[in-house]
Amino acid sequence: MRYNHLEVKEFTANIFVAMGCPANDAEVIADVLIAAELRGIPSHGLMRVNDYYQMAKAGRINTSPVISKEHETPSTATINGDNSFGPVTAKKSMEIAIEKAKVAGTGWAASNNSNHYGIAGYYAMMALEHDMIGVSLTNANPLVSPTDSISRLLGTNPVAVAVPTQKYPPFVADFATAPVARGKLALKKRAGQSVPFGLVQDKLGDPSDNPGILEQGGAILTLGGDIEHGSHKGYCMSALVDIFSSLLSGANFGPFVPPQVAYLPLLSQSVGKGLGHFFGAIRIDAFRPASEFKKSMDKWIETFKGAQAKEGGKVLIPGEPEREYEKKFIKEGIPII
Repeated sequence: MRYNHLEVKEFTANIFVAMGCPANDAEVIADVLIAAELRGIPSHGLMRVNDYYQMAKAGRINTSPVISKEHETPSTATINGDNSFGPVTAKKSMEIAIEKAKVAGTGWAASNNSNHYGIAGYYAMMALEHDMIGVSLTNANPLVSPTDSISRLLGTNPVAVAVPTQKYPPFVADFATAPVARGKLALKKRAGQSVPFGLVQDKLGDPSDNPGILEQGGAILTLGGDIEHGSHKGYCMSALVDIFSSLLSGANFGPFVPPQVAYLPLLSQSVGKGLGHFFGAIRIDAFRPASEFKKSMDKWIETFKGAQAKEGGKVLIPGEPEREYEKKFIKEGIPII
């Protein structure tokens, strides 16, 4: 079945109002979840509503937060999310980064005491309308094992960067630093499908194709799968996102990130406040005229789109597949199983 995205967004916002969220916060949460659906990322879309509901029901999320600045300079700020739903903290933090960039050329916000924030690209793209490059990072549930480990110490820790252009759609790179997200494993399990080897391992560190292996003590691998295929580089990327998101903000890092599902118990030890995010806004005209830069980005896109594709292949620009999904789903409706 397919449903009009605006009607689904209104329905979703009403759910969060019923949970006790102020209307503005509920609108933000719904907008982020529907953006994921429209961009073809259902693992971070409506399937998260139940997770968020269960977390709020268990008293593990504050539905009426007072978000505040703990520290700031002309170009930076540390934000306390007051244990809010992640999209609420994240959007406010990115707005602060953008406002600081307007004055200082670049703006940076590190957030603590937050929760799962949806798709990273949503916040990076907020900078585009201001002729800025947007950056968005977050740490996440510790479900990923470092290279050659069986310990779950890192999250899937996504990175998103959005870059404005002149005549082409913007460049939007939005990717996890692990080869698969927990939500995508859940979708595969629900469909009764296996996953390719190289994504997950069992509790002993042996390769697995079972999408439910996390529930049996297994782990997600770092990007690359094994050291011969560059998993140590994926490990480095995941670690950097964790450090930027947690140590700069004062949030929990690595294995101390609180579970983002209510059925897992809270950890007995904490080294910070909640889950952490990191945001950046870079004003293009702090480096060169924005119009010149955007023309150069157009040339960059034309160059890469002009690359010779291998037989049966197609060279894409980051953000292009998600944009095609968005066009399709706005016209035809969001598919909901």
